[in-house]
Amino acid sequence: MADMVSIFMSIGLNEQKAKETLKNEALSSTLKKAIEQARGLLGSASIDKTAGTMLYNMVTRLKDPTRLSFLTEYIITRKINSELQLSAALDFIKSHPQENLDRLEFEAACGVGVVVTPEQIEDAVELIIRKHKDQLLAERYRFNMGILMGEARTALKWADGKIVKNEVDMQVLHLLGPKTEADLEKKPKKKKTVILQNGKSLMEQLRGEALKFHKPGENYKTEGYVVTPNTMNLLKKHLEETGGQVRTRFPPEPNGILHIGHAKAINFNFGYAKANNGICFLRYDDTNPEKEEEKYFTAIKEMVEWLGYKPYAVTHASDQFQLLYDLAVDLIRRGHAYVCHQRGEELKGHNIPPSPWRERPVEESLLLFDRMRKGMFAEGEVTLRMKMVMEDGKMDPVAYRIKYTTSRTHCAPKSFRRSSYFWLCNALDLYCPVQWEYGRLNLTYTVVSKRKIIKLVETGIVRDWDDPRLFTLTALRRRGFPPQAINNFCARVGVTVAQTTMEPHLLEACVREVLNDTAPRAMAILEPLKVTITNLCPNKVLIPDFPANEAKGSHVVPFSKTIFIEQSDFREVMEKGYKRLTPDQPVGLRHAGYVISVQRVIKDGCGKVCELEVTCASSDSVEKPKAFIHWVSDPLRCEVRLYESLFLHKNPEDPAEVPAGFLSDINPNSLTVIGSALVDRSVGKAKVFDKFQFERVGYFSLDPDSTSEKLVFNRTVTLKEDPGKI
Repeated sequence: MADMVSIFMSIGLNEQKAKETLKNEALSSTLKKAIEQARGLLGSASIDKTAGTMLYNMVTRLKDPTRLSFLTEYIITRKINSELQLSAALDFIKSHPQENLDRLEFEAACGVGVVVTPEQIEDAVELIIRKHKDQLLAERYRFNMGILMGEARTALKWADGKIVKNEVDMQVLHLLGPKTEADLEKKPKKKKTVILQNGKSLMEQLRGEALKFHKPGENYKTEGYVVTPNTMNLLKKHLEETGGQVRTRFPPEPNGILHIGHAKAINFNFGYAKANNGICFLRYDDTNPEKEEEKYFTAIKEMVEWLGYKPYAVTHASDQFQLLYDLAVDLIRRGHAYVCHQRGEELKGHNIPPSPWRERPVEESLLLFDRMRKGMFAEGEVTLRMKMVMEDGKMDPVAYRIKYTTSRTHCAPKSFRRSSYFWLCNALDLYCPVQWEYGRLNLTYTVVSKRKIIKLVETGIVRDWDDPRLFTLTALRRRGFPPQAINNFCARVGVTVAQTTMEPHLLEACVREVLNDTAPRAMAILEPLKVTITNLCPNKVLIPDFPANEAKGSHVVPFSKTIFIEQSDFREVMEKGYKRLTPDQPVGLRHAGYVISVQRVIKDGCGKVCELEVTCASSDSVEKPKAFIHWVSDPLRCEVRLYESLFLHKNPEDPAEVPAGFLSDINPNSLTVIGSALVDRSVGKAKVFDKFQFERVGYFSLDPDSTSEKLVFNRTVTLKEDPGKI
């Protein structure tokens, strides 16, 4: 170990860095080889610190060890002597995995032999300064000097960056002179605004330029992609078959209903394909028949289409069972897999000893694997394991296991991580598509686990998977969330590698934005108070569907002597700051053009106000009231369901927050049912899932429980109003 530390320190690493490097066995081995190769090229001369640093940086970033001696030669001979050249060299090698590199093409791409003279730097910077001269003179040192450096680095790609910066600074000083007191004053901060790039919507940004994936046929440029001697031929054949078309898939398991997290995956997979003129497959991962039901297959496809996407084709993993079996047989024949008799409990944990059956003869494994398919073993008695080491150090992951079901008996293929997936494709000499992994989307105050939702249903806490208090997609649709609002929310969350946890109010804000433009207005009263207008001749009132844009349509409602208002819009005793109806304070009626004043307050036997007698006057003939309230006349009776968070705590699954478990954290006020609400007749012909804004109350959607005798409305979200407004 001491010898290795000395070797690493000989190229300029300090002792601590050398010891840290030793902890990485693969890195240490490759670095030692590079140093040995460098010494062979130098003879008796030592490796100076500059070359040593370049060697170390090259080794830590090199993905193809077969190019080690090639790059070491260029570094030691000073043909590559800057970080910029090294980055260009590594990029070139990554994009050219073929065995024989064109050295001339490589050297041109890396700037080998290019010499940039001081005169060339001076001339190039002078042209850039001249281009921006007027703006520089106007803004002086407030000008963004990064623009000058950026253009200079583009024009002088292989020049020394420090020399270029010094030349820019000198020419700016020559033009503007030294900084004055005015130049040293802090520049006022501009208010940040959200600007859409090139006029593109958030979804277009998410689907297009924000995602920097490899181009079709350039799979090998992906981090961790394994290149074999046959890779380029397989990629060429794939391009011929697909015509270079982008192809993605959305692979849900049909054992539950999709939730808000799946919406992100749907937008990601289908959106990326759509933005790049490609296609996306809906591929059911139906390898666990015990938990699969037809209703899940149907609901998944329905939700994908509800979000606005149409699968190019619907496929099933089970369609490929025979092909997968044949490939498993091929894997055994190639010596890359074997049948193992170790039990499941023996395979758990780390540092598992090698299987005693790892080197069993190929013909024996083939015979046993055939018996596995024929059902001649019990569940858990045998498995097919692949001869490989995974990134976490575990050896020989299971590829097939025995599973008996009422619907079918088969050897069930297991899902693979990305590294084992690449290994498997290469071991079988198959085309290897890239798997992109990204962070899961979670929301607070809810659970999305299938197992936990089933518990909520079984205990009667929620009605079913589409209970509007859940965040499954069917539940969100039933509550009235528009699909475009969910898509917008996913776009704002963005594509992140790390797991993302968001607050529900951010999703609700996206819902309000969409519904404000799409949900026609209507008037509804949740807690009615009867009002009799003593001096009114019955007539009709024209109400705009969208008050901010009356050209979008309107509807007519009756306006009779009997109307209903919210109980909270009347107070018998005046309070400071209260602006609505009292015995001494009139109030306006929205859209009606009338102001009403209380003449008499009628109470029931318990002393509760049950009716008001009022007079009305045209709003043009009296002083403008302090407030206008909504009302209904000759209304329809309906049921209204108001929803709040299902759980009391932000993280109901966290034992630190909820020690007794998520079922103990149910909010008793998560659902309020109002059975005698009133709504104006304009909604009488509404269809299930039609959405409305009930003025001053909130956004609502017609529930599937509605009948011709009684409409049922779910509150989607409240209106975004000032909470202090009374």
